[in-house]
Order: sequence, then structure tokens, then C-alpha cells
Amino acid sequence: MSWGDNATGTKHRQNLSLAYFALGLTSVVWGTTWVASKIGIQGIHPLQFASVRQTLGGLCFLVFFVVTGKAVMPTKKEWGYILLMALLLFALSNGLTTWGIKYINSGLGAVLGAIFPLWVAIIDWVLGDKDKPGPLSIAGLLLGFGGVVIIFYEHLGDFSDKNFAFGVILSLLASITWAVGTVLISRRSNKLNRYYSLGLQMFVSGIFLQLVVRAGGWWMPVSSLPVITWWTLLYMVAFGSVITFGAFIYSMQHLPPTLASIYAYINPMVAVAIGHLLLGEPWSLYLAVGAVVTLAGVYLVNLGFRRYLQESQNDKGDN
Repeated sequence: MSWGDNATGTKHRQNLSLAYFALGLTSVVWGTTWVASKIGIQGIHPLQFASVRQTLGGLCFLVFFVVTGKAVMPTKKEWGYILLMALLLFALSNGLTTWGIKYINSGLGAVLGAIFPLWVAIIDWVLGDKDKPGPLSIAGLLLGFGGVVIIFYEHLGDFSDKNFAFGVILSLLASITWAVGTVLISRRSNKLNRYYSLGLQMFVSGIFLQLVVRAGGWWMPVSSLPVITWWTLLYMVAFGSVITFGAFIYSMQHLPPTLASIYAYINPMVAVAIGHLLLGEPWSLYLAVGAVVTLAGVYLVNLGFRRYLQESQNDKGDN
């Protein structure tokens, strides 16, 4: 083995170790952001909180690319992609999620956010091949939505509270818009640097949400924001947006999709645990069992899709 082979092997191991660290960071920190958002939106409209977070987070990425001379002007087609993703993934999904947990527990919001792969499966089946759903994926869908039913069994009486029902609806819509964005990402190519594109999407969505909040009469002067809101915003921008989004992209680039997607199963558990410890959110058997069943369904759906894609690729190779 040559020196060059040793160097390549060492670099690969370093990249792999860093990717595992990035995955662990994403799994834990994104779980804590649900609780941080719940704390930060006290005394401020949730959409303004999301707006400030995304604007500052996007600026951090953009300033980096401008300072390093790597910023480029997107083409008309790329701008269309950026605007669409900014609307779906950040303005709608993140904005509605932040608004939703004003009325429901952060742990419950995290679990509802984690079911987006179930919507992805349904959307893909509607838009794709009719023979796509296999027994494994169908079982995952039934299991996933069955877990949601278990979770809400003890909350049936709570739906008489309009605020609780509103929070649930917002959270479900957020998971659906994230799913739509995910499907579109998988079907479109974008040549822009992923981190640069992410910064543009966050910044654009932050400006859009600010316009919505001002139009709705919900905007609070920045100088009047509570101290706790600034502290949580600092955490959300630094860790929840810049560091963790960067770590997420890095882990997706260097780890197999099966492994890189494990964060989606850990985040809700972290949110439920932290929400119970810090905010005293109720911890029940229905929530615990329902969350496990729901995430098991999500896992089966993802596993079924991966097997389908692998079989499709094998069939193409044989032909």
C-alpha cells in the first residue's frame, strides 16, 4: 500500500468520524430546539420568533460566503427553486411548527413533525408509479398513523379546546409542507452550494415571515423583546440553525441514507424528555407507546422505500 493510499484511508476515517459526530449533534440538538422554541415564544408571536431566527441564521451563512468570495448570483431557475423551498420548508413548515407548539406540548409537536415521511410516501405514490407501495411500506403507514391515534386517545377531550385543536392542525400542516418540499427536492436538481442555498432559503423565508407578521399586526419592536427570547434566539440561531443544519448536510453527504436519517427517530424522544424535565410537560404511557409505534411505522416506510428503489435499480441494471 502506498503513502497516498494511507493518506486517503486516514482522510476517509476522519470524515467518517466527523460525520458520526455531526449525526449525533443533529439528533440531540434538533430535539432540544422544540423546547427552546416553546420557551422563546413566550411574550412574542411565534411567527416573529421564527422570522428573526431564520433571518439571522440565513445572514450567518450568506455573510460567510460573501467574506470568502464564494457567493454567486443564482440563475432565474435557481431563484425559483430557492423561493419555493424557502416557502415550503421554512416559512410554512418551520413557521407553522413554531406557531403550533404555542398551543400544544413541545414533545407532542416533535412527534407530529416526525411523521412527515408518511406524507412523503403518500405523495410519492400519488405522483409516482401505481405499483410502488409494497407490503412493508403499507404496514409502516398503518403503524405510523396508528401510533398517532394512540397518542391522541388521551387527548380526545382536549379537542374541545379550540387552541389545542388549532395547534394540532398547524403541526400537521407543517409536517405536510415539509413532506412536499422533501419530494420536490428529490425530483429537482440544484447546482448551487448546499450551504449557500440553505442560507438564501432561510433569509428569504425570514423576510417573508416578517411581512406576514407586520401585516397581521403581530410585530413587536425588537427592542421590546423579552430577555429570555433573545437567549433562546441566540441558541436557536447558533445551534439550531447554523451549526446543526451544517452538521445535517455533512452527515447526509458522508453517511449512508439509512444511517443519516436516524436523527428523525431520536429528535422526538429528546424533545419529549427535555420538555418533561424543563417545562414539566406531562409524560404519559399513551405518549410514550404512541411515539414508539409512530416512529416504528416511519422506519418501516423508509425501509420499504429503500428496498423498492434498490429493486428498481437492480431491474434497470439487468435490462
